[in-house]
Amino acid sequence: MPDYMSQITVLVQTEGSQMSEIIENGAYMLGCALGSLISAIIVGYIISGIAATFSMNVRKKLFYKVENLAMSEIKDFSTSSLITRTTNDITQIQMLVAMGLQLMIKAPITAVWAISKILNKSWQWSALTGVGVVILLSVIGILMVIVMPKFKIVQKLIDKVNGVTRENLTGIRVVRAFNAEKYQEDKFEEVNTRLTNQQLFNQKTFAILSPTMYLVMYFLTLGIYFIGAYLIKDSLMADKIGIFGDMVVFSSYGMQVIMSFLMLAMIFMMLPRAQVSAERINEVLDTDITIKDGTINSNTTNEVGTVEFKDVSFKYPDGEEYVLKDISFKAYKGETVAFIGSTGSGKSTLINLIPRFYEATEGAVLVDGVNVKDYTQEFLHNKIGYVSQKAVIFNDTVKGNVAYGDNGKGEISDEKVKKAIEVAQGKDFVEKMEHGYETHMSQGGTNVSGGQKQRISIARAIARDPEIYIFDDSFSALDYKTDSVLRKELKKYTGDKTTLIVAQRIGTIMNADKILVIDEGKVVGMGTHKELLKTCEVYKQIAISQLSKEELENA
Repeated sequence: MPDYMSQITVLVQTEGSQMSEIIENGAYMLGCALGSLISAIIVGYIISGIAATFSMNVRKKLFYKVENLAMSEIKDFSTSSLITRTTNDITQIQMLVAMGLQLMIKAPITAVWAISKILNKSWQWSALTGVGVVILLSVIGILMVIVMPKFKIVQKLIDKVNGVTRENLTGIRVVRAFNAEKYQEDKFEEVNTRLTNQQLFNQKTFAILSPTMYLVMYFLTLGIYFIGAYLIKDSLMADKIGIFGDMVVFSSYGMQVIMSFLMLAMIFMMLPRAQVSAERINEVLDTDITIKDGTINSNTTNEVGTVEFKDVSFKYPDGEEYVLKDISFKAYKGETVAFIGSTGSGKSTLINLIPRFYEATEGAVLVDGVNVKDYTQEFLHNKIGYVSQKAVIFNDTVKGNVAYGDNGKGEISDEKVKKAIEVAQGKDFVEKMEHGYETHMSQGGTNVSGGQKQRISIARAIARDPEIYIFDDSFSALDYKTDSVLRKELKKYTGDKTTLIVAQRIGTIMNADKILVIDEGKVVGMGTHKELLKTCEVYKQIAISQLSKEELENA
């Protein structure tokens, strides 16, 4: 376009020029502008698709990676941080891809084209343009050095804002009950202010770039015309029109050079934050998965429903002391084995080794006579019906929450769902709900009571019909009567299935075939309720604290 503009300028000042020639060159300029517009629309459409697809794939990969991390590995990242990395950090990269692909391709081409057009016009103009470019690059470099470390702080502060917000929402009942709204507001205000101040600093620092750009552009234009005026004054009359045309071309292409670096500068403004975001995402993606899949995905032994611990010891990856030490026992098919002990004794940790939420540090955990490390995790988990200590309710219907145990395959029938809820003693309250089994449950089960949540959670495991049931203190929110009836119905329904129960109440486990007493990570007693009352002092003390004298005597 500057070439056509130069020709128009020369034609206007040349005697005998035809209007048609001027119109022709003007038409070429309009054609270039229209072509540029159409190209920009097409490129924008393609790039937006690439950026959106890229972010979708990264988000998917990040989500799948988190799903496959062990519990110990997930603890290295807070929940709020993982949410930020999956949303905000990926958005930063998407913006860079969407803008960067366009600018990084366009800017060098424009710069090279413009420089090739003006190289032989005048060394004075070229030197002036070079000085402008050096000034711009210097300013950009200084800003990068100052702001780059600050973007890492911004992303961490966003983590904290998400963390405080999430904490407030999940604990809203306690916050209101203790009139702690002001305390929570102050916590949020502190982290929100820190985030705002940091972002203001970054934006103010980058704000220096814009006036610098315009100063360089305007001074470059003035400099080109100033130098051009001297060149025209000192030239011969025949050369004046040619130099004037070159000056018009040079001023236009000189602006293109500056604009090219301006486009690159926009990338440099986005790059630091995107780079920090990329590093944070890679921290998750590059995390080594310690719990690897085995190769066994079919029953290869004669044993069914057995769980065995052979000299198992466990300590957390970052811990120095063992949480469990030398645990050995075997649960046979159809047996009910219970674990009891004081808070923090290691009961829940012990049963979490069976589905490989954690990996045993020493010894071996066997299911059906095979080391759990040798199974594929999917096959191992299909053998188990797990009910966690804290009842987990998903954003779905009652039916959807109970049928969740089919791995999304749609294999659990409506009849099986209803039977599971009936066994879990949830039929009465579910059928009284407005839409019965199709009643929607909010995430976390905030629209039902704690006991109702636990019964739905228990029904989920029952509907799965596994070989082995694991109840991690899953009856604590139930009253004694419901607890007793539920366990009796469960025993009838499960028949010869193996059941492992962690409990705090002796009443829940009195009738177990085998009770293991855990104290400070060690088995200090093993046997039936009656046997342990005679042989295990720790169990006896627990019993005395929970049962009346008559109940102890009749045991």
